[in-house]
Amino acid sequence: MKPHLACGLLFCATACAVRQPAFDLDWPATAIPASSHSTPALQVDANWKERMAQPYVFVEHTGDYRKLGDAMRTLLTLAQESGVERSGAPFALFFDDPGHVPLERLRARACLPVKQSPDHLEGLRFEILPRAMVVYARVAGAYTEVSRSYQALFVYLRELGWQSSGPIREVYLVNPADVVGYDQLETEVQIPWGVGGLVAN
Repeated sequence: MKPHLACGLLFCATACAVRQPAFDLDWPATAIPASSHSTPALQVDANWKERMAQPYVFVEHTGDYRKLGDAMRTLLTLAQESGVERSGAPFALFFDDPGHVPLERLRARACLPVKQSPDHLEGLRFEILPRAMVVYARVAGAYTEVSRSYQALFVYLRELGWQSSGPIREVYLVNPADVVGYDQLETEVQIPWGVGGLVAN
């Protein structure tokens, strides 16, 4: 049973099935948000689950998170040119807190899930995102607003006595080129957790 949270978070009652749309190259330059401590947090449906290990190809990004849209377009272009077959929706990994790390040193990755390492990477890199326990939420709306959900997820972590233990993952479930309004976009945010500073295995 999940404990009641005084902060008024709502919880998902069902598991989330990830949709896998066919993304094209029309990715907005502002698709990836920068964290903002001054923007009000979103009310989110928070839950936790086990995330399975995920092979992926990626492009590294260093600097302003708001410019990660450029890396995402580069990733999609290279994947198309290399014939990489993705196995799910594109996602981003954010390794640093913009509130504590200088803008020019922020580290992130634009990623595509795959079933195995491709034969030809052509400028891409390959890794496996390890299995982990994560707190997560589905967030509807503009991708630039997704980081507003972080505060509620971190409150959920604290209430459960857990600590974050890895990069934040944002899975972009809807292709921006396929919608007519931001309200049709949807992102799943995942924060890996550990207990007492140890990574959950």
